[in-house]
Amino acid sequence: MNNLTRLLAATNPLTAPLFRPRLQPTAFLYRRFFSRSQPSTADLMESVDTSQRLKKLRELMQNTTPKVDVYIVPSEDAHASEYIAPCDARREFISGFTGSAGCGVITSDKAALSTDGRYFSQAEKQLDCNWTLLKQGLPDVPTWQDWACEQAQDGKNVAVDATLISARDAKNLDEKIKKKGGAGLVALTNNLIDEVWGGSRPARTAKPVINSPGFVVSMLDEIMWLYNIRGSDIPYNPVSFSYAVVTPDKASLYIDSSKLTDEVKKHLGSEIEIRPYDAIFEEVRVLSSPVEATEEAKELNKWMVSSKASWALVNALGGYDRVEITRSPIEDAKAIKNETELNGMRACHIRDGAALIEYFAWLEDQLAKGIVLDEVDAADQLEEFRKTKEHFRGLSFATISSTGPNAAVIHYHPLKPGCAIVDPKAIYLCDSGAQYLDGTTDTTRTLHFGVPTEMEKKAYTLVLKGHIALSSAVFPKPTSGMALDALARQFLWAEGLDYRHGTGHGVGSFLNVHEGPIGIGTRPQYAEVPLAAGHVISNEPGYYEDGDFGIRIENLVAVKEVETKHRFGDRPYFGFEHLTMVPMCRNLIDVSLLSPEEKKWLNSYHAEVYEKTKGFFGEDSLALKWLERETAEI
Repeated sequence: MNNLTRLLAATNPLTAPLFRPRLQPTAFLYRRFFSRSQPSTADLMESVDTSQRLKKLRELMQNTTPKVDVYIVPSEDAHASEYIAPCDARREFISGFTGSAGCGVITSDKAALSTDGRYFSQAEKQLDCNWTLLKQGLPDVPTWQDWACEQAQDGKNVAVDATLISARDAKNLDEKIKKKGGAGLVALTNNLIDEVWGGSRPARTAKPVINSPGFVVSMLDEIMWLYNIRGSDIPYNPVSFSYAVVTPDKASLYIDSSKLTDEVKKHLGSEIEIRPYDAIFEEVRVLSSPVEATEEAKELNKWMVSSKASWALVNALGGYDRVEITRSPIEDAKAIKNETELNGMRACHIRDGAALIEYFAWLEDQLAKGIVLDEVDAADQLEEFRKTKEHFRGLSFATISSTGPNAAVIHYHPLKPGCAIVDPKAIYLCDSGAQYLDGTTDTTRTLHFGVPTEMEKKAYTLVLKGHIALSSAVFPKPTSGMALDALARQFLWAEGLDYRHGTGHGVGSFLNVHEGPIGIGTRPQYAEVPLAAGHVISNEPGYYEDGDFGIRIENLVAVKEVETKHRFGDRPYFGFEHLTMVPMCRNLIDVSLLSPEEKKWLNSYHAEVYEKTKGFFGEDSLALKWLERETAEI
């Protein structure tokens, strides 16, 4: 039974239960396949005048058949990707807001943008006077769906590019609009923002796909994993625009064939049929054409699609009655790393940890000498350190290099001109990661190179205590990430403090740095899938004082089975294995707030970091001296 057959069997409730194949890695193509993308000027923390863009959009809305009363502009692309290519940044283009999460809704005389607590400060700065900011999650603030429904009362319609909204979300929104007195949701086959954007819209890349380690059908990372290939069509994510169709006797890959090198074609072999990317909708329409059969037979022969598949894809398959919308079994299988993938994650985190140690030692030394560096200068130097490490293939996201009040902007992105000078007398927060052929990293450290305030030390130590509590957790099968979230927040809560983001996200193996279906936080989906051995997830509590400072401590950990004295219910118990190998900031720790158990944890972790990374540095090197100081016992 090959990998594709096993995955197909896993989707059939009449056959065997879900099976996670333990497969061996294939050959690499050793070359750097992508680099840090050049952001647009709209990425600056300044507003963009959107008046003319909105005027052109409203003209198109009036002239579209049927006329569009309310137009939705999601952040996602046609594959529901978390990170998108520049050509798909439609919500950013029309609003000027560059945060990664949010949705725009435009009427004939209003425009609103909804985003979550990570981006309130950023959105307030970037949205111009044409826009109303909907602060998602705050009392009495409507969701973008509710706001759109309100605007559609009295028989008005709401429209959206059908490739950019999931079939499930489209169905729910259509019902909600009609309940509020609207005409319903219209599926547009063209994108109005693209027409406004015109010739200025970035072109799609045509870079070739490469072979890679790990196993990777409208979700791009699932296709890459399934066929064990990687691409470079989206910044920071080693994926390529594609679709896949897998049947019991056939597997097809819909992709621009010019991206496939001879080596990749040989890797895919004759069993994988290569089809043009743009042929997907017409060909699945033919595949799903109604056949003479009983209603019972039709019910048993529904096409399965992911819950994130686009509305357009479901329509091409014949509509809701002809498909079964489900959570993707590929996503579930991909999230559980096999031993080869876990070994790669362990190895790449040691190398990446060494690069971060070199960087922090260098940065402290430069600032002590009075050398002036801005946030981008610092981030660029960190990338240079990473480039020296084996198997480096690029960054896994844009580095968050933030000093002082900028550290309070949770997903801050420094850019020249306009970024701040690193202040040695202020908090410095660095959230960064890299792509290596054997794994993906994501690490956050908060440092202070001068004398921190009492509040900064207390806040840092409370965050550290929560980080340690979650890292030390032992929990039974099945336990979800939602159940563990309070462990990381408890010490902040005791002081009446909190943070407005999740505590953890899944991470791919040389794939997307944010990977479903697991996570630690209060999102409902985090309760759907329990944590299991082989999952790789982040542990990143934080605290942020708007306009002053921000703190976050992030390690990646792997879920593993642990031995316990008892085995209640005869079920396994799990804990976490450290992957990230970077010291905590001693200068920010208030040791008096740590318990004996927490001190023991910290000393043990620092000893592990020291032993695994010291070999990368010369005996008299700046990095080694910094490492020895930061990992000394407390």
